[in-house]
Amino acid sequence: MTSEYKLTLSPKTTENADPKARAALEDARQKMGFVPNMYAFMANSPGLLESYLNSYTLFRQESGFTPVEQEVVFLSISRENGCSYCMAAHSFVADAMSKVPTAVTDAIRNAGTIPDAKLAALSTFTRIMVEKRGLPTRVDVETFLDAGYTERHILEIILAIGLKTFSNYANHFFHTPVDTMFESRLWND
Repeated sequence: MTSEYKLTLSPKTTENADPKARAALEDARQKMGFVPNMYAFMANSPGLLESYLNSYTLFRQESGFTPVEQEVVFLSISRENGCSYCMAAHSFVADAMSKVPTAVTDAIRNAGTIPDAKLAALSTFTRIMVEKRGLPTRVDVETFLDAGYTERHILEIILAIGLKTFSNYANHFFHTPVDTMFESRLWND
């Protein structure tokens, strides 16, 4: 999904980015071997890029979710928001790095049934949180908690929704092209 309006700002590089954003782009190149298109476009707003990267790091390191659960959360949010770029990127990460079973990733991508009950509950609650703008019913929350999650996990999902909102919405406005590395997992809403 993309915005009807496309921002005309060009992607930034390590040569022309604001010094604050330049450091983030250089760090990405060192860690990943390339600068993702999403980062290059987000670098037009150093605060947006820094906020996204800081929130992403905190979620990855401190959420209490396993790497598999983290990808379920990211994919569920990105699907609800219709972000083709993040669906491709997180599907690739799910496959190659987080070792999410393909059946789980594909179920989220295709709005199918997730074959793991706990992961299904996580995806469902995450989607409810996005859809209902953080106002789930008591039954929604109790169902999530009964699946083995905690109230703290609810707060971590809120963090993930915030950081994915940064990236999903920026990608909508930039019509961010999917990086070659992620093309094997292209997705269209």
